[in-house]
Amino acid sequence: MSEQPPKPTSFSRVTLSRIMSTVDVNLYGTVHGGVIMKFIDDAAGAAAARHTGGNAVTAAIDEIALLVPVRVGDLLQARAQVNWTGRTSLEVGVRVLAERWDQAGTEPVRVATAYLVFVGVDAAGRPRDIPQVAPETPEDERRFKEADIRRERRLARRQAILDSRAGIVPST
Repeated sequence: MSEQPPKPTSFSRVTLSRIMSTVDVNLYGTVHGGVIMKFIDDAAGAAAARHTGGNAVTAAIDEIALLVPVRVGDLLQARAQVNWTGRTSLEVGVRVLAERWDQAGTEPVRVATAYLVFVGVDAAGRPRDIPQVAPETPEDERRFKEADIRRERRLARRQAILDSRAGIVPST
């Protein structure tokens, strides 16, 4: 593990805000999912870099759920934080909220959630040890445990695919 001291979950928290414009729309007149995905990756990357204290690259997108359409004029907020850390990798969770431009005074609407995996890299692009995350609240602890479950499933899925390609029949 890293010789660096652990960092509290709150250290990595980042919020990015952006007003959606006409250049962001798809053929249906709502904001293109790819625009939201890039916004998610930008926020997650900022949280990962803040936590690792250097470069961190997107290694996998574990899940993105686009929940409701986003419209031109909506103010989006992407809230990201590190949920889990390994030796060189980390999971960042992102929640995207929209303040509807035509509904002043109402609560923001959750429009997307995502989990992304990053790897801390050195100047040559090689994986490097990163600080561990120290969950601070029961919510942070829950997120850490759920991130660990996602990691175990990712690794098991990868192994099952490799076994399938090699003609190995899984045991039940």
